[in-house]
Amino acid sequence: MASNAFERLARIELAPPRYLSLPTAGVDVSASGVKVAVLKEKLHGIELVAFGEARLPLGAVSGGEMSDRKTIVDAVRSLSKKHHVKFANLALSESRSYLFEAAASGKDLAAWKTSVEQRLDEYVPLPPQEVAFDVVPVGVPGDTTPVVGVGYAHRVIEESLAVFEESGVVVRAIENEMFSMPRALLPKGDQETVLIIDIGKSTTKLAIVSKRIPHFATTLDIGGHALTLAVQKHFGVTEEEAKRVKAEHGLVSTDADGGYIEAMLSTVSAIREEIVRRLEYWQSRARQEGRDPVTRAILVGGNATVRGLPEYLETSLRVPVELGDVFRNLAPRDQWLPPLDYLESLAYATAIGLALRDYEV
Repeated sequence: MASNAFERLARIELAPPRYLSLPTAGVDVSASGVKVAVLKEKLHGIELVAFGEARLPLGAVSGGEMSDRKTIVDAVRSLSKKHHVKFANLALSESRSYLFEAAASGKDLAAWKTSVEQRLDEYVPLPPQEVAFDVVPVGVPGDTTPVVGVGYAHRVIEESLAVFEESGVVVRAIENEMFSMPRALLPKGDQETVLIIDIGKSTTKLAIVSKRIPHFATTLDIGGHALTLAVQKHFGVTEEEAKRVKAEHGLVSTDADGGYIEAMLSTVSAIREEIVRRLEYWQSRARQEGRDPVTRAILVGGNATVRGLPEYLETSLRVPVELGDVFRNLAPRDQWLPPLDYLESLAYATAIGLALRDYEV
């Protein structure tokens, strides 16, 4: 403990001048917008010192693809100027990735990657020469070592790098967003197996994470905007009014005719059923293969704040469902007050996880 304290003090007190050691921001580009988080290490821990979001029009990012490049470039450039961001860690969309598990031979990372590369076409349905991938060990090394890998088409990576280059931001690291979120939501060294549910504007992303490493991930093509549309249709109001009603009443409204709740449940039940199906598959597989079952679910995302949603999901998932805490790996709350509202912070799990990457060595 004393050694860790000394190392932190040395990093802070003996750090190079700011112009030689600019912080690396976490930048998350999603269908709803571009979010940025900047962290700074202080004596009592890490603080969130800057954050921001630039909204994107519906369709600017579709299926994980940056469809409206100019709009996204403008958004990244605007945020980076406002928050003095020169360097960034960037998340790539889960929906354009190929997550896989493998048994790799060798004793180190280079050997494991070579082993996986020799049969990469078994894990990624693309020509191997068109794929960039990485692996991380998830078991005890031996003759073979269990690894989790993720692959992307070269063009997906090049597309993202080009957007940031045009925006004037230097990308220091790229990773799958499902590797970023656990870094923010779970403590370092955590051994749990949990389900992370990220409800965004147009998608719901699911990840089953063990020891902070995703072993399963998928994206559902339905998100919180569908709930807004259901409210609009029921009341005949504008989108902004529907958002307000959704936020105020959620799934616990006392609407006399029951029509509002019926409209909401007809949509949210579709999300619930998809989550239940995938969780049941994992739990069954865990029993058969001796894996650790999911013990709880963590709810994040811009639409995770719908009142009554954790309780509604919990009745079907049969595991506790709770809202996430994206600040849990930052400075203790009695020594630092986050500048970002808690409910709003649920949309920043990926961005904060990306920024934390530089503090976990």
